[in-house]
Amino acid sequence: MKPSQPTGATDGEPVRADEESVLADLTGMLAALLDEYGCLDDVEVRMETTFNRDLELESIDLVTLAGLLEERYGDRVNFAEFLAGMEFDEIIELTVGRLVEHVVQSLKVAEAG
Repeated sequence: MKPSQPTGATDGEPVRADEESVLADLTGMLAALLDEYGCLDDVEVRMETTFNRDLELESIDLVTLAGLLEERYGDRVNFAEFLAGMEFDEIIELTVGRLVEHVVQSLKVAEAG
């Protein structure tokens, strides 16, 4: 039996594999992460926002983000594997949009498989 929409969220919401939905999910995750530092008001998350320069996230923050992505999408999105395929400079310049594209692609591959 195959579900019509895969779920991965703890609240049972269906996971949609489109850029708008993934960006909204990721924005929520980043808001929670940035709220811990009290700098949520200073940042607008867009596709071109960089994790390092704009959001000033450090490597430990990316580990936390990886956990949030796993909570939402399960094993269909492997953030660590995504980063492992990059050079250091690519990680430093990583944008929200590039991660959104990776998540959408990963979800589509998982749905097709």
